[in-house]
Amino acid sequence: MNEINVGEVYYILARGRGRGRADYFLHSILPHLPIRVVGNDFEAVIRAAKIKAGHSLAFADCFAVALAAAEDASLLTGDPEFKAVESLIEIEWIG
Repeated sequence: MNEINVGEVYYILARGRGRGRADYFLHSILPHLPIRVVGNDFEAVIRAAKIKAGHSLAFADCFAVALAAAEDASLLTGDPEFKAVESLIEIEWIG
């Protein structure tokens, strides 16, 4: 999971349930999930920017797509906005 997207989860939880719950997720739940958090270097930022340049998708979502493509991994989502990039990566739809 891209660190940008971890940040998204954090702010969504903080807005909806408070910072305490968001901190709990970050420090107590996330480390025990079978998820590897991946940081960004300049090349990763440019890969996301190239996706944004060609698709109608939020910039943070482009980081998830770029990481999935780089790792040859599927992206797990229920967000219909990702239909715009189904030709780029494998998407596992939930919901």
